Amino acid sequence: MNKRPTILLNPGPVTLTQRVRQSLLREDMCHREADFAALMLDIKSRLANVYAEAQNSFEAVTITGSGTCAVEAMIDSFCSRDRTTLVLSNGIYGERIAAMLAAHDRPFRELRADWRDPIELDKAREALLYDPGIRHLVAVHNETTSGRLTDLTPLLDLCAEFEVDLMLDAVSSFGAEWIDFSHPRLMAVASTGNKCLHGIVGIAFVLVRKTQFEKRTSNSDGLYLDLFRYHAAQTDGFSPYTPAVHACFALQEALQELADQGGWRARRQRYRQLSEQIRDKLAALGIATFLDAAVYSSMISSFKLPKGWDYPGIHDALRSRGFVIYAGQGGLYREMFRICTMGDIQDEDIARLLASMEELICGRATR
Repeated sequence: MNKRPTILLNPGPVTLTQRVRQSLLREDMCHREADFAALMLDIKSRLANVYAEAQNSFEAVTITGSGTCAVEAMIDSFCSRDRTTLVLSNGIYGERIAAMLAAHDRPFRELRADWRDPIELDKAREALLYDPGIRHLVAVHNETTSGRLTDLTPLLDLCAEFEVDLMLDAVSSFGAEWIDFSHPRLMAVASTGNKCLHGIVGIAFVLVRKTQFEKRTSNSDGLYLDLFRYHAAQTDGFSPYTPAVHACFALQEALQELADQGGWRARRQRYRQLSEQIRDKLAALGIATFLDAAVYSSMISSFKLPKGWDYPGIHDALRSRGFVIYAGQGGLYREMFRICTMGDIQDEDIARLLASMEELICGRATR
């Protein structure tokens, strides 16, 4: 009999480890007490140490909310009111960043690629060449719309060439993909605790180059998303607004567990191993990847819907067997599905998933 919980194969929230789940049972804590301040300072330190290159130059600022909340706080706090922000999008999350800039009435230009394609660096170069008013670039690192991972090296080199700064949406990559925190043009990185870090929903963060708080004032047009307010309060471990205390418990434990398991490189390797295993088996069953396998991030792959199946059919069949997969977004709903390997996913879970897929695909040709 299967005693495992339902296995989440969506790109966050993730199936929790027992350590993280147990951390939620800690004694309740008031966010204005010294013990919470110590907890917050520990989390901030651990976040800045996930990548060794970040620990001296970047500071973590936490915010209660989703990954989108962290991204919008980054945009609201740092994007200029009088100079252009260039958005490079190739999926729904890049397009969401452009929508944020529009909502906050900031000058921006979006270079929108097809969701199947990489971001358009040639067009970005052209835009930078002909518009000296561009101050920042914003891009999504792991665009889970398709599963494509953007190579940061040429992007950061482009920023260096034109002396602009990069703000990165690393919501689905921080803690499991390489991020070059040593590059002087990387300015801020937004992420969340409930994806590659394996915490729970409710606490997100932005790693900001320390000089940004030292040499400038906030561009925020509100209160809750103003990272400068959080930075000032969190210097002593507190928060300007009530934080998600139990989500902080989970994030602290998840960060310790990440370190115990070998850090982000070991986690990337684990994700990659599981993803390759899934892609190999599905290929043998005649289920093709939506993109070339070489362009995927370590933890998410997209697949064309198998012949004779629509998404509700394959989703419901796997859900009845204890797995949650993820649909294609927007116009891709009828074309593909996604499988993600974040979270507490064991070898036996993958073996059971692949056996279920084989049973479904080989057991019936049409739906």
